[in-house]
Amino acid sequence: MIIAQISDMHVVAPGKQLYGALDTAGYLARAVDALATLKPTPDVALVTGDLVNAGSPAEYARLRAELERLPFPYRLIPGNHDARDSLRAAFPDHDYLGTSGFIQYVDDSFALRLIGLDSLDDGKVPGRLCRDRLAWLERMLATSDRPTVIFVHHPPYLTGMGHMDGQPLDGAFSLAAIVERHPNIERVLAGHVHRSTQARWAGTMASTCPSTAHQFVLDLNPGERLDYALEPPGFQLHVWQKGGPLVTHTVPIGQYETRRLV
Repeated sequence: MIIAQISDMHVVAPGKQLYGALDTAGYLARAVDALATLKPTPDVALVTGDLVNAGSPAEYARLRAELERLPFPYRLIPGNHDARDSLRAAFPDHDYLGTSGFIQYVDDSFALRLIGLDSLDDGKVPGRLCRDRLAWLERMLATSDRPTVIFVHHPPYLTGMGHMDGQPLDGAFSLAAIVERHPNIERVLAGHVHRSTQARWAGTMASTCPSTAHQFVLDLNPGERLDYALEPPGFQLHVWQKGGPLVTHTVPIGQYETRRLV
């Protein structure tokens, strides 16, 4: 099974640019172009939050126009820049989004079981996994011991990046206690930090995906400063074969010279 992961698209309304400088929809279009040419074709794309920048219907319409060009299915979860009602309204055919409340779901239609978690805390940048959301996860995990991938916008571990670590995920310790009880969890996938990171966490691996647009500058000093950089945007491919580990490839988006070696 091949899982594509894209994250932190921050799509803005037509005619606008993020920070007055970034064509985030154009960056997403290039990501979709790259994903659409992959051979073999991924089984599914997990789109791990901050889908748009301000949660507006116009932004979600623009997001959908690009994602619909993918030649394989995709699954959405919200990030701190998203709005659940507008997201649902833009994707009414995505039944897994539900009709109200948190956007959390289980997808058992693939070789790996997929569980999407909603870490959006309305009006706030840091994420939150409240008692209700965590209790739901524990119930879902109790129903199957199939190999499982959990995906959520906010990473449950500290990255060493001072600004981002100053806004930790509320409920991360409780999530870790749940995950530790379920050795069938292959990975916890996240976004939010606009960089590729990996950590051994709660008896499994957890990781974050780079943004399809801008990256946050790698600053390991404590403090509140946060800068963005036009480093190569990227996506990730998570490759799993039965009985083996889930292997992650981080793929930069763009045209680069290649030469045949053998």
